[in-house]
Amino acid sequence: MSDSSRHDDSARSDDQVPPPDDIAAVERLRKSFEGIRDELGKVIVGQRDVIEQLLIAIFSRGHCLLIGVPGLAKTLMIHTLADTLNLSYNRIQFTPDLMPSDITGTEVIQEDKATGVRQFKFLRGPIFANIILADEINRTPPKTQAALLEAMQERQVTVGGERHRLPDPFFVLATQNPIEQEGTYPLPEAQLDRFMLNILVDYPNMDEEHEIVRWTTGARKPALTKVLSGAEILELQEVVRKVPVADHISGYAVRLARQTRPDRGDVPDYIRDFVSWGAGPRASQFLVLAAKARAVLHGRYYVAAEDIRAVAGPVLRHRIVTNFHAEAEGVRPDDLVARLIEDVPLDDAAALHAGSIPEIFKTSNGAATPA
Repeated sequence: MSDSSRHDDSARSDDQVPPPDDIAAVERLRKSFEGIRDELGKVIVGQRDVIEQLLIAIFSRGHCLLIGVPGLAKTLMIHTLADTLNLSYNRIQFTPDLMPSDITGTEVIQEDKATGVRQFKFLRGPIFANIILADEINRTPPKTQAALLEAMQERQVTVGGERHRLPDPFFVLATQNPIEQEGTYPLPEAQLDRFMLNILVDYPNMDEEHEIVRWTTGARKPALTKVLSGAEILELQEVVRKVPVADHISGYAVRLARQTRPDRGDVPDYIRDFVSWGAGPRASQFLVLAAKARAVLHGRYYVAAEDIRAVAGPVLRHRIVTNFHAEAEGVRPDDLVARLIEDVPLDDAAALHAGSIPEIFKTSNGAATPA
């Protein structure tokens, strides 16, 4: 085993022995993950990485943005996930004429027939559900998009000066079509940053597409089994939060996020050349939190560097704003994240020992530059 592999394994510290209840909860979450994946497999062909990333966000109390062309079963996947988790579900189809009150709800005057007294009554909008599918979110104006901000962050809506709590758990899963931008309203950076993960839904391969055609052109109607309840999800979310993270692993996540910022002096040249705005501190938080959830889904009560690397793309791709030079050269945020994963060392000591630390991280005497 290499030194770097041994160092990576040290993410599990011997003095961080999990309580027996948490060990049992981690095992239950791992089995639930397998059960949910099996149930979704009755309806969805392939897309295993997408399903894993959706569950990472759910068990981290995060929201997701799904990017993919029409016909890739994004809506069906989310609806099936809600059924499997035994959660309430509403789909909001975003259109140019959609108003904020169409999402949050509105107050109407109702008259008590017995007393004749008129009073305002709040009628809840479709956002009052556990899982919200915000379909084609970029097709509605910013005023309506902004109606989601308070709900996503504060898990409440304010109408007529009164706050109304949303059900718990609460997740917003939004979809976008990446190829049709004319007549749409790109999400502001502040709202993009509210989404924990940006998940790319790609085309199926040949065998998967053949299976999709075979399933969907027949009379097949699979029966789904409820795997988890809302109360169980809330309990498992707390387990994810308690997963310990070694200092060098959290430092690695912070280093990855900081190296996307072109205004820093020690970033790689390709970041300065192709990036106009990098990821903020929320990216560092979500890297660690998503890595915790991934570790638990795979049955581990500790976070390894592989977990950080696995979630780096979904966490960072919508937080890196590329410039015109990148567009002209065909450089995407995913390309930059992949290069950073190759270049950024796990930590200074391990990288120096292996001789793999890039020049940009070295001082004149060969020591590592503080990240």
